[in-house]
Amino acid sequence: MSATPNLPPENDKGKSKELTTAEAAKRVQRQVIEVVDEKDGAGKPGKVERVKRVPVKADEVLSFRDYGTHVVVVTTDGQKLSSLASE
Repeated sequence: MSATPNLPPENDKGKSKELTTAEAAKRVQRQVIEVVDEKDGAGKPGKVERVKRVPVKADEVLSFRDYGTHVVVVTTDGQKLSSLASE
């Protein structure tokens, strides 16, 4: 019976590396509604709401968790954002 040595996690090449706050912030985007001036189908000017995706900055991240399939970030203003919404 041969014993396999227990390797520390940093030497295990099959595992993914730990996610940093900056990397977690890059994976998540915040959805912001902006109002723009646009003409409708009849050519009349009007206001239209559009959803715009804004990247989250690393200094806005209070905490995060990597679930493997997606990342959830809690921002300093209390919003909970997921990378699933960004895809």
